[in-house]
Amino acid sequence: MSGHFLLVEGLKKIFPAGGNGEANPPVFDDIHFHIDKGEFVCIIGHSGCGKTTILNVLAGLEEATAGNAIMDGREVKGPSLDCGVVFQSHALMPWMTVLGNVVFAVKSKWPDWSRAKAAAHGARYLEMVGLGEAIHKKPAELSGGMKQRVGIARAFAIQPKMLLLDEPFGALDALTRGTIQDELLKIVQATHQTVFMITHDVDEAILLADKILLMSNGPHAKIAEIVEITLRRERTRAGIHHDPQYYLIRNHLVDFLVNRSRTYAGIEAEVFHDAKQPPVVRPGLEGQPALVRTPPTEKPVPHLKQVINH
Repeated sequence: MSGHFLLVEGLKKIFPAGGNGEANPPVFDDIHFHIDKGEFVCIIGHSGCGKTTILNVLAGLEEATAGNAIMDGREVKGPSLDCGVVFQSHALMPWMTVLGNVVFAVKSKWPDWSRAKAAAHGARYLEMVGLGEAIHKKPAELSGGMKQRVGIARAFAIQPKMLLLDEPFGALDALTRGTIQDELLKIVQATHQTVFMITHDVDEAILLADKILLMSNGPHAKIAEIVEITLRRERTRAGIHHDPQYYLIRNHLVDFLVNRSRTYAGIEAEVFHDAKQPPVVRPGLEGQPALVRTPPTEKPVPHLKQVINH
């Protein structure tokens, strides 16, 4: 029996054939990774590599074509209150107050609780995301960022074994996004919550994650590398840029997304590593190469500054 909280083995997904009757290739196949209890893991990859599908499989909302996901010793077979999910859309019930939306979830988890107990429990989590003064408002009275905070509070309030986040801040402006990142970081550090999060934001992943899964391009996408974040865990958005290690990690992630993600697809993945054991990388640390494998037909990898200024 694995000692990991979440173990994903051989995951594969093929969507049904389209109107032309031709079989679709797997979006991803032979996906292997694990998450330990209390870890915050981000997954990054280009659109179409199947990140959201993997999250939906972990949430029990979608069935994999092959492989399985074992969470806390049990195979994921369907939706469960063991998982709290926050999507890009806040998905609030407009006729309920902020507190009512959270209490609805709390009562689903603990149906025997009194309304007063559920309300007190929900209000505590709304306070944690800075919405203590807005508990009696309706969603229509809230900004986009506030609505997303309600969704986060609702997910945390059911005290799930795992929190699944699908780009929850993608539609927010930069200032609101940064504020909610800070709130999420505080709650995760206080609760030691296990988190799996999809993001396209490299800086967000470095700030929040303990490790980052890098996916190759689809179809036949795979976990190409697992990047360990070697910065001190008690990091902040304001102070992270002062650590030289931050730039080494960031350069590595950008280089993968810009130059190397496509070279891991399909059969080419076998040239680089055994798909069942993606390499674990600690960019910039002594004895840990940058793992830049530029194929002979490719041009040399440009410096990050050249990529940004291009």
